[in-house]
Amino acid sequence: MNGLSGRSESDFADYVERLVDVIGHADRAEPLKDYCLGLMLPVERKSVEPLAAVTAPARVSSKHQSLLHFVGQAPWSDEALLRRIGDLVLPLIERHGPIEAWIVDDTGFPK
Repeated sequence: MNGLSGRSESDFADYVERLVDVIGHADRAEPLKDYCLGLMLPVERKSVEPLAAVTAPARVSSKHQSLLHFVGQAPWSDEALLRRIGDLVLPLIERHGPIEAWIVDDTGFPK
């Protein structure tokens, strides 16, 4: 997998797998994985064409179409996906103590 290795790759694959049933169809698993991975990689622009180029350099055109469909047309609920993400992530955060405040830092993965 581009940009990840060892335990990070395994953890990422497990995380994405837990989101697949929320997006409504198993055929959306690969575009979900590629989209999430592309957002984390050091790509100058975070639009689907550069993400397609970095996640599938040998088949940019078909990956571009797949990502466009996944992001813009596939019928999945962003609310359900965000709820699942919260269900997965919040317990990991809260095991270090209760959440007292949220600090949102959008500079970690610039868009």
